[in-house]
Amino acid sequence: MANGLSAEDGGHRKSEGERTVMAEASVPSSAENSQPPMKTRVLPVDVSKVSHVGFTSSSKSSLEDFIVTLDDKSPDAAHLQEAARHLRETNIPVAFPTETVYGLGADATRSAAVRGIYTAKRRPLDNPLIVHVCSLRQLRSLLQPQPPALPSSYTPDQTTPFNDPISAIYAPLIQRFWPGPLTILLPSPPNSILAPEVTAGLPTFGARMPSSLLALALIKSAGVPLAAPSANASTRPSPTTAQHVKHDLDGRIALILDGGPCAVGVESTVVDGLSDPPSILRPGGISLEQLRECPGWEKTIVAYKDGSEAGKVPRAPGMKYKHYSPKARVILVEAGGGDSLQPSVVRPYVAQGARRIGILRTKRWKACSDPATHASDAPPTNGSHKALLKPVPTAPHSTHLRDLFPSPSPADRVRVWEIALGESASDIARGLFSGLRELDQHGVDVIFVEGIDDAEGDAAAAVMNRLRKAAEVEVRGCGVGG
Repeated sequence: MANGLSAEDGGHRKSEGERTVMAEASVPSSAENSQPPMKTRVLPVDVSKVSHVGFTSSSKSSLEDFIVTLDDKSPDAAHLQEAARHLRETNIPVAFPTETVYGLGADATRSAAVRGIYTAKRRPLDNPLIVHVCSLRQLRSLLQPQPPALPSSYTPDQTTPFNDPISAIYAPLIQRFWPGPLTILLPSPPNSILAPEVTAGLPTFGARMPSSLLALALIKSAGVPLAAPSANASTRPSPTTAQHVKHDLDGRIALILDGGPCAVGVESTVVDGLSDPPSILRPGGISLEQLRECPGWEKTIVAYKDGSEAGKVPRAPGMKYKHYSPKARVILVEAGGGDSLQPSVVRPYVAQGARRIGILRTKRWKACSDPATHASDAPPTNGSHKALLKPVPTAPHSTHLRDLFPSPSPADRVRVWEIALGESASDIARGLFSGLRELDQHGVDVIFVEGIDDAEGDAAAAVMNRLRKAAEVEVRGCGVGG
């Protein structure tokens, strides 16, 4: 990834082959990928209409167990039951919403089911999966070695004292952040019940308890832990709506549970408390500063790189391969102090053929459009940006737009779409993936993104990590003007 401007590839959109070349050697076999398409159904579920869902309370923790009571007359409950049955009885994964992004879930204890995830996503087989649980009781069951079969005549002669298999280092994190966007790294026990495909050959696995009640209800109803990466085609931006999932995986999976747009918009933070000092393997919904406020985590370090780490064994999802990339080329302009996208950044791409340009702006860039005719700059949701997505006019009053393009190339030959993601890090995170997808659907050749300072807000590091993995070019220091 370059640190300066490079337009040698011009403004042409990437081919499918270009986007997947890094993973070709390790994706599922062609036989697995050549399965005939299936009908993909989207099933709406309002979890409040299921009947009752929630945690039980106990003297140790309110997260010990999760209870689901279903209303037999509720269509929403019927959809939930159908998805749970599908997870138990088939090897085809189910897409479902979490608070972070939509996940693609399968029974984490069955190899054939887990392989279905890799096949549907065309995901590299050496990229480990996160296991989603609905209770601490379920998590503990994954950490206990499976004992050999005992004779039927065996009777225990004493009560074994409780020894929590969940490492004590994680107790303050679980208490503060679970259920929520945090994944913890745990040791795989001997003879683990998890399918080996979940860990991709590693001696550890990542686990998290989502805060989405629909996700928790699905896990509980299925009766199994769910291995679940994001429900997108591999390397594409993560999905934050059911429509995003259907766009990527239509014909590859049978069921998508639609619970509405996701609240966080970027994936969970992944932490390793087994190392000394503890470390962050992937930034996400929980910040470094928040982690350092917890006992035992005061010296937490960053152990990830924002670029691809190809050639290394990934300790967590998202560490090795290029991710989050739309078909259009992404040009990331790092935060640098100016208040507009500088013409010198755009001109080389227009000169080499880009005729459809997308702009994602955040805190400081001025709108390219005339504020008198395009007034909406409200922070978007992570669903549709149609209220904020606006082709920029090429009328003479749009001075800034005309400055972007080189003379003698006439401005009316170039169309520009811009999206305002908002100014707070949480708003930007919530709308980032949706914004990239929205611009891609308009067939833009190149997307210019206004970066933010990594230290701005809890989600800022996660936003910039995703953008640096998606970007083909980073422009530092010279990409803005005031």
